[in-house]
Amino acid sequence: MAPSMDRMVPVLVALLFLCLCAEAVDRSNFKTCDQSSFCKRQRELKPGQSPYRALLDTLELSDSRITLQLINDINKVRLLLELYRLQGNMTRVKINELKPLRPRYEVPDVLIADPPAEPMAVVSRDENGVVLSLGPDEQRLIVSAQPFRLDIVEGPQVLLSLNSRGLLSFEHLRVRKDTKHEPNTEENGRPENTEKDGQEVSEEEDKPGMWEETFKTHSDSKPNGPTSISLDFSFPGVEHVYGIPEHADTLKLKNTDGGDPYRLYNLDVFQYELHNPMALYGAVPVLVSHNSQRTMGIFWLNAAETWVDISSNTAGETGSSDAPQTDVRWVSESGIIDVFIMLGPRPNDVFAQYASLTGTQAFPPLTALGYHQCRWNYNNQEDVKAVDQGFDEHDIPYDFIWLDIEHADGKRYFTWDPQNFPQPKEMLQGLMDKKRKMVTIVDPHIRVDSGYKIHNELRSKNLYAKNKDGADFEGWCWPGNSGYPDFTNPEMREWWASRFSYNQYEGSMENLYTWNDMNEPSVFNGPEVTMHKDALHGSWEHRDLHNIYGLYVQKATAEGLIQRSGGVERPFVLTRAFFAGSQRYGAVWTGDNAAEWGHLKISIPMCLSLGLVGISFCGADIGGFFKHPGPELLVRWYQAGAYQPFFRGHAHMDTPRREPWLFGPDNTALIREAIRQRYALLPYWYQQFYNAHRTGQPVMRALWVEYPEDQTTFAIEDEYLIGKDLLVHPVTDEGAKGVTAYLPGKGEIWYDVHTFQKHKGAQNLYIPVTMSSIPVFQRGGSIISRKGRVRRSSTCMENDPYTLYVALSPEGTAEGELYIDDFHTFNYHKEKQFICRRLHFSDNALTSSNLAPDSKFTTAAWIEKVFILGAPRPASVSLTTADGKESAVEFEFDSAASVLILRKPGVNAGADWTVLLQ
Repeated sequence: MAPSMDRMVPVLVALLFLCLCAEAVDRSNFKTCDQSSFCKRQRELKPGQSPYRALLDTLELSDSRITLQLINDINKVRLLLELYRLQGNMTRVKINELKPLRPRYEVPDVLIADPPAEPMAVVSRDENGVVLSLGPDEQRLIVSAQPFRLDIVEGPQVLLSLNSRGLLSFEHLRVRKDTKHEPNTEENGRPENTEKDGQEVSEEEDKPGMWEETFKTHSDSKPNGPTSISLDFSFPGVEHVYGIPEHADTLKLKNTDGGDPYRLYNLDVFQYELHNPMALYGAVPVLVSHNSQRTMGIFWLNAAETWVDISSNTAGETGSSDAPQTDVRWVSESGIIDVFIMLGPRPNDVFAQYASLTGTQAFPPLTALGYHQCRWNYNNQEDVKAVDQGFDEHDIPYDFIWLDIEHADGKRYFTWDPQNFPQPKEMLQGLMDKKRKMVTIVDPHIRVDSGYKIHNELRSKNLYAKNKDGADFEGWCWPGNSGYPDFTNPEMREWWASRFSYNQYEGSMENLYTWNDMNEPSVFNGPEVTMHKDALHGSWEHRDLHNIYGLYVQKATAEGLIQRSGGVERPFVLTRAFFAGSQRYGAVWTGDNAAEWGHLKISIPMCLSLGLVGISFCGADIGGFFKHPGPELLVRWYQAGAYQPFFRGHAHMDTPRREPWLFGPDNTALIREAIRQRYALLPYWYQQFYNAHRTGQPVMRALWVEYPEDQTTFAIEDEYLIGKDLLVHPVTDEGAKGVTAYLPGKGEIWYDVHTFQKHKGAQNLYIPVTMSSIPVFQRGGSIISRKGRVRRSSTCMENDPYTLYVALSPEGTAEGELYIDDFHTFNYHKEKQFICRRLHFSDNALTSSNLAPDSKFTTAAWIEKVFILGAPRPASVSLTTADGKESAVEFEFDSAASVLILRKPGVNAGADWTVLLQ
């Protein structure tokens, strides 16, 4: 490209970006259900008129599944129903065409393994249906023949019903009748009879949008015709359902009656609106139902555009019945029906069930849990150095500094701008000397430029996605005209991963990590700012797999970071687009938010929703990406972000600089204190991520997860738990003088972590606040580890001593764990190199015992202090170590707060020991 044109490309892209931004807040830039032809067709179906009948004489029973044919009595098309009873109290339901004209897409690479099945038995059958056993308990699966319906029951209670409203719909693959594109002619408007599977098939009339569709200036050729699917689920006794992120909406999902359904379709939405069901950057098709008796989940394994309708009645609301019920209907554009029903019964059971299917949260290196400083863009190496020094000068810790798209040479990823970043290794070494790290952005759109090695290799290896005519798909994004690698291709992912090796990514070092943005994928001049649905990935259309594209980008990137270290080092990769299973590869954030109080508030339910569906490593841009926050909003956002899993400040290039020390000394001190609180609590955060990685439990939790019978908690979204032992109620209202926090748990105690004041559970507590206030409470009965010596980065603190906070229950007991490893490699797993201690307090004795006797790891860290909250004054305190040696421990007692402080017990954090209060 000529130099003059090279300079023009950023200007043209910026103009296109500004146009998109101007329209972004206008919903007309994105489809409604009425503008999505398959959604409109499916929504026109009326409940109670199901044409599907189960052909009971086709039932076949094997060791792993039951199969049964269904027939549509109107068009005579047959479907194949497969039923599986899975280990762990789950049921899988698959529905496909019995003999489709061509294969229909089934989502690969999301399930971590083929889920193990258990035998089912026929309990009874007659001409009306079949009753199947789901195990030794009273759980049964009832198949009703006409109309076809499935009910899962436990004793006399119906837990869940499928097709009870008769909204199952399966648009079968067919040959287009109108090859001349004349759907309104009399000849082509009549139903046509054909033979299919030995049955006479009566084709329904073609409707608008079945074979081609236009939105704004974009046409979708739809060569395979209508392929959408739909199925309804009913939850008797349920008023609260959650999940199906990503939406900027409440934690509890709302009724969609009279409005649009929730949409799942990964899109680049600038300055997204709050409190509507529009699609955003990621899509996890998992819905969780909850009432005081049971928690269940539905995992709809489909990567095409999906809409979810929710209709819920509250007890006594309708006048006709006192029994609440929630009906959920899923509609997807293509693929098959493949649904996993997770039967709980407790919230933690559902999390474990889903984790057994799609895996758990990747265990990040400790540094990734520290503070991240980002901006679009830090200008050059000198700017990076100045910002880094600014943190030291203002005594503010941080771990990562980030570079956005301007760091690369003409937005050619895997390169560095030669003018502004001429010596990247020198820059990275400067950060490494301070035990800090950097993230650079690597987006999945590749500049079409014959002088660009990455583009040339992709083209020569034929690894780009294709347009409908088979040529390389091209569209506009940040570099200008761009190609889009086909990440669904394993060969492509392997090649991409190899680009992160140190000899390929010139200037990279081991302290450089990666950010995948724009991976919905974003195509500035594409329909709805994304790839055309009739683009091709091998033999599959983009419409079949759109929502999984971003997962593949992050997967390939994470594998690249692992491979460059020879499989030793844990990666850190942030992604904007995600799908079910993305938790295995890193972190996500809530995208292009704005410096508004409403965006601060919505970050809580957005991250809570992600945690419910397996993605724990979530955060929002501190201060808002767009616009400029005032000092109060910025301080409150830092205070909230310090207690959310992913903690990053980020800002748009058109906003004023907002490093933490630019808002005056008073606000600098407040931000410093919030960040220091984060660093002091890193041992607890690390412990929670280890637990999430091991069990699938969310790190940031809705209150009802731990208090499932307390109905007061079911809709709370302005406070949350970190693990089960810390409750956080950030201040998210401008000018707030106080907040009201609900402290759950009848008979429990909560301690203010700042004052150690004790409060009873099961109450609404009014808390006066000042600008320095971050309301946080520790649950009585818990033991939490902190570090009191906050340094410039988390790596500097790895061997520093621990302080234990023992918060006694009303019974005078407490329980906790302490997890330690090398904080950055896979040796905790591969070599069992870790420490896991059980910390237990009862009968005036605090003990540390080994929970992992087979592990082998040593630490230089020791126990520096122990705070025992709610303790009586002892006469003396003694320490007994594993070798039987006993020594006195210095202590002091705060009688006003009932806090006992043990000073310098001096015992190694990995050792067995007992402290006795006498």
